[in-house]
Amino acid sequence: MNITSKLRLACITVLSLIMALVSTSPTRAETEKRIAFVVGNAAYQASPLATAANDAGLIAQTLQAAGFDVSGARDLDGESLRAAFRDFLDKAQASGPGTVAFVYLAGYGLQLEGENYFVPVDAKIASAQDVAVEALRVSDYAKRLAGLPLKASFIVLDAARESPFAKSGPPLAGGLALADTEPNILLAFNATPGTVAPSEPGPYGAYSRALTEMIRQGGLQPAELFDGVRLRVNEETKGAQVPWDTSRIAAPFVFFERAADAPAPALAADRIDAMRSRPLQDLGSHDAYAAAIERDTLQGYQDFLTAYPNDPLAGRVRALLAARREALTWRRTYSVDTPDAYWSYLDRYPRGPHASDARRRLSTLAAADTPPPSYAPIVYDIPPPPPPEIVYVDRPVLVFSDPVFDFPLPPPLVFLNPPPPYLVFAPPPPPVELFVLPVPVFVPVPVWINPPVYVAAPANNVIFNNIHNTTIINNSPNVLNPGGPGRAGVGAGVAAGVAAGAIAGAAAARVALPPSVARRAATFGGPGAQQLRPGQPGEPGAIPPGAAPAARLPGHNLPAHELPGTMGKRTPGFGQRPGTAPAGPQGTVPSPAAPVGQALPSADKPVHGPGRHPQNQPGPLPGAHALPGGQQIPAEGSAPKGRKPGANTLPALGQGPMNRRPAGQFAPRNPAVAPGVNGRPWTPPGPAMAPKSQQLPQHAPPQFQQQRAPQPAFQQQRAPQFQQQRPPQQIQQQQQRPPQPAFQPQRPPQAQQQRPIPKALCGVPGAPPCH
Repeated sequence: MNITSKLRLACITVLSLIMALVSTSPTRAETEKRIAFVVGNAAYQASPLATAANDAGLIAQTLQAAGFDVSGARDLDGESLRAAFRDFLDKAQASGPGTVAFVYLAGYGLQLEGENYFVPVDAKIASAQDVAVEALRVSDYAKRLAGLPLKASFIVLDAARESPFAKSGPPLAGGLALADTEPNILLAFNATPGTVAPSEPGPYGAYSRALTEMIRQGGLQPAELFDGVRLRVNEETKGAQVPWDTSRIAAPFVFFERAADAPAPALAADRIDAMRSRPLQDLGSHDAYAAAIERDTLQGYQDFLTAYPNDPLAGRVRALLAARREALTWRRTYSVDTPDAYWSYLDRYPRGPHASDARRRLSTLAAADTPPPSYAPIVYDIPPPPPPEIVYVDRPVLVFSDPVFDFPLPPPLVFLNPPPPYLVFAPPPPPVELFVLPVPVFVPVPVWINPPVYVAAPANNVIFNNIHNTTIINNSPNVLNPGGPGRAGVGAGVAAGVAAGAIAGAAAARVALPPSVARRAATFGGPGAQQLRPGQPGEPGAIPPGAAPAARLPGHNLPAHELPGTMGKRTPGFGQRPGTAPAGPQGTVPSPAAPVGQALPSADKPVHGPGRHPQNQPGPLPGAHALPGGQQIPAEGSAPKGRKPGANTLPALGQGPMNRRPAGQFAPRNPAVAPGVNGRPWTPPGPAMAPKSQQLPQHAPPQFQQQRAPQPAFQQQRAPQFQQQRPPQQIQQQQQRPPQPAFQPQRPPQAQQQRPIPKALCGVPGAPPCH
């Protein structure tokens, strides 16, 4: 072979290696899109949860830092939850191949006849028959995700909790059902099948904290990551909660990459590998227990009991083995789905967690509960439970913290380091917006942790652009720093003002609502609607089913609605301008903004001056009418400054559907407003007296205005008093006046000022009679 041939062969070899590397590792040209759907249902009518909404907000923020385009919400009813899930599936389908999808559901989960369900906040589940109608079957959406050309999908159910539902009739099996996952999907539960997590006071659950820690650790493949989650949760809950997962993700995936000079991770992978290669009897009981929890297999638990049958930890491991054996037995039974299969299960577990499910299926299949003498039992691939296990599964649900078992506390895990000290989970501020997830203060990611370079940066993700900053708005492309110089370091946005930056960052860091949920929120006052009044379901402005207690603040918000004379346009709800979403400080009711053609008085200060108060905000208009909440609709002929009389503004109360009136017509007089005396409005005695800021004089007819003394300008602009009583003298004068036509011609605003003013009063108390 000559030199030319050798060079040619070497070039071909180098090119082949380059092409192989390009085909096996993603590049910037082959970007990876990441999308996520996060739900935290806490405000259940049956029994509220303390941590579910906060857990969802924490996971949503963690996924945002990893480059996910996150949409999510809290406290969704059945209709909103189904619509939001459809929105996400449509988004995943439009995202195209190579997309990674992540679904996190925190709330109550139920299992029925081998299927897992996620419960909306408004669900009314009195018995097992209501589960399939009221709750969402998770497998339906998992199959939809599996049918899309996605790179990988994660479905995480933080929902295995003690259930307050189905208290009548045969009980439901507790916790979640062991399930077979679809291709390219990882399915994870916060508690092993057939068990439930203990109740936690908050602000976050152990599962969401552990999942956040392991995602932010960086460099972990999906199976390794959820192994670390299981170990951390088991350690923090003292063995009361052991998560579970199963994965069929084949493609390589990491949430973050870890730099070579990074300190030792929390999960010591080298020690785990060394322990996996050794028999459990060679590790000692403490290390063997940790190894069994890390493996989380039927064989691993059986190996521990074989090596250490009399160890104090044997009871805890035996309970885990019993729950897994029963769950696998039921999964096999349900997959066969024949009367012989259900009779076979009842033969092994006559009072087991799924005994009621087996009898329900037999009834559906028109078979008797008792098997005939000639039935053929099915063959299970696992042996029947030994007698010591029956005590743990002879009940609907296994609770590891049950004092009846008196399990000893498990030892510390030797290959799991403590959580990093910088990862502090501060409670988030209480949510004040309908459906919006509570977002905690962001803890920066260490500089040795970075998202992979091939991740496509989602639009308007301020956290992803600032994962290393002490504040999430330092270098973010926001109103303070549109350019956004980069991810790391402290940018020039801080110099523009910390207070303004915090506002901009908080607005940008919020989790976007799914489109259908955002539209539903708009019907209750728009995004950012802090004030919802109690009411009957379906009543305009009433709190929807499942609204969080934090949304039930003083005041009320009425939804957008059509009014006569607006040409079919919808006016914004109370407390919002068109296209805006006012938000006040936590614990306060923001001052409402007035739509065009309306004026809203200040809630804490009276109106001063002709149409203005000291903060130069629009004051009440003359002739306005009062509405609940302090709104005022100007009367005909008293349009605001800059608007022509008769313009298309909101009509006065009692008027027809159109605001423009034919010439020669007159506006009806409002008899509920009394005249002023000596420059001051008359106020009736008794508790019905209203504050001055709600008193509004009307244009009196000519007969009375010729007898009225001149009044200062600021008293001609007082706010309306709708319930004001008239003195008996005025009632008598009104009865003696000739009847007035139905309408009065429109006068320009200056007409009242051009009338001659009498020099003396007459016909009122304390004045001579009129002649």
